[in-house]
Amino acid sequence: MSFALKSTAFANGGEISKRYTCDGADLSPALNWDDAPAGTHSLAVITDDPDAPVGTWTHWIIWNIPAQATVLPEGVPKVEVLDNGARQGRNDFKRIGYGGPCPPPGKRHRYFFKLYALDARLDVKAGASRNELELAMKRHVLSQTELMGTYRR
Repeated sequence: MSFALKSTAFANGGEISKRYTCDGADLSPALNWDDAPAGTHSLAVITDDPDAPVGTWTHWIIWNIPAQATVLPEGVPKVEVLDNGARQGRNDFKRIGYGGPCPPPGKRHRYFFKLYALDARLDVKAGASRNELELAMKRHVLSQTELMGTYRR
């Protein structure tokens, strides 16, 4: 098997249910993975929409997910630090945690859930920005996988 990201909420390339958007409950979808590479010390997720009118829009950043984890459950609490020690940052809605798809009416948008296996736990404060997270991740990414869903209003 290889490092792969999946969800019970939508298939790769499939439609994201309204439940996981601003038109529904705005819950983060359940994500699961297998086979993080040897040497993984933590995991991180970055979710974004490259089709947003203002350029790539960040919907979620979460890092320091324990290396032994194989799932993020549906509805991760929108708090800076989770019980397992994972930290969440500020999305482009200027809020902590997950902010679901909320595109303007019309065009279908793609949402990429990117999972990173890292060779370290990151010394990045909770509430950080995507830029801060990406800077800290440099030289620590062992592997990356992604899952893409779509949504249109």
